[in-house]
Amino acid sequence: MTTVQLIETSGGIADCPGYKIAGVGCDIRENGDPRLDLALLVAESPCSAAGVFTLNDVCAAPVHICKAILCENGNHVAGCVINSGNANACTGAQGMTDGQEMNTVTQLATGINTSFLVCSTGRIGRQLPMSNIKAGIAAAAHKLDTETQSSYDAADAILTSDTRRKVATARFDYEGTTITVSGMAKGAGMIEPNMATMLAFLATDLEADSDLLKSIVKQASDLTFNRISIDGDMSTNDTVLLFANGASGVKADTSPELIEAFQQAVFLVCDDLAEKIVGDGEKVTKLVELVVEGCKTTADAEQIARAVGNSLLVKTSWYGSDPNWGRLADAAGYARVGLKEECFDIYYDSVAAVINGRPQDSNLSKWKDIVSKKRFRITLNLNQGVGHYRLLTSDLSEAYVDFNKSE
Repeated sequence: MTTVQLIETSGGIADCPGYKIAGVGCDIRENGDPRLDLALLVAESPCSAAGVFTLNDVCAAPVHICKAILCENGNHVAGCVINSGNANACTGAQGMTDGQEMNTVTQLATGINTSFLVCSTGRIGRQLPMSNIKAGIAAAAHKLDTETQSSYDAADAILTSDTRRKVATARFDYEGTTITVSGMAKGAGMIEPNMATMLAFLATDLEADSDLLKSIVKQASDLTFNRISIDGDMSTNDTVLLFANGASGVKADTSPELIEAFQQAVFLVCDDLAEKIVGDGEKVTKLVELVVEGCKTTADAEQIARAVGNSLLVKTSWYGSDPNWGRLADAAGYARVGLKEECFDIYYDSVAAVINGRPQDSNLSKWKDIVSKKRFRITLNLNQGVGHYRLLTSDLSEAYVDFNKSE
């Protein structure tokens, strides 16, 4: 079996051969903000691409534009242009015109007569400052590079309320050739499937068609980005894109083993980025891995995980480092999947809090120590079947309210 490894220190998209990337600042927020706010990702030759998108009934113009381009010819795209600071959502016909113009302007600036996918993130309901964006695209096209710093600039340029960049890389060897999957993502608030107020961009040097990429990126997203929650809000712009340029000279359909290794590499990159998103949630102080098992079905396990992970009472107790397992039991109960109190177990990390519905009060000091950590795991076992579900979630602080009351 092929071994796939997540690289400890990622350079982001620059780790993957065959791509150029850049990040620049062009004051998209129109307030003199010095932050980088426009990124450009270009494959050195036309590539295949696929994506998964928000299920919100209110979709931003870039989501519609990406879907149309991928539907028309997902096996022949040039790359992607991304702006932060403005979501281009709820902007009507003008928003569609502006998003399409971003594609056209990028083609002209790069000299590449192939469609660019378009993504935006930021405040909803404002028209794009197109003069600033055009200037930014021109500047980014001039700065395109394969160096790590250019990759980091791009990863920084897509951030909004994030406090740090999010990049990841996985590699594996196949018949003497190293295959790479690299990615960058943003997301800190409005985090709840399907997916979150998040964008993620993955690049590989494997050769693969759009249909295979769609299958793989959807499966990886379902297991990672669609299993995170910070505040229970679904965004208008959620997008995960996967590009494949074939620079390795290896075709993905060579063998089932190769496809399996590629699938694992995409999963590892998505999983790492998803955890970094939750860990950087708006004013979050705790990252909680919530595991629900022993359910009759996977759907039951997910229903409980989301009830517990989105409970304001549960989240605030975590913020207060209070191992209030009664709130966990309450939320699990109102998920209404037929939980039997006399069979129910709860663990903080590996320390029992409840066994067969009976509190294990002798472990109270250990629970408190665990919930005081920055990252911990809670396991709820219904002991009624084999259905299980894992959700990454977080606490909720008063600082979150202060931060968002004016956003």
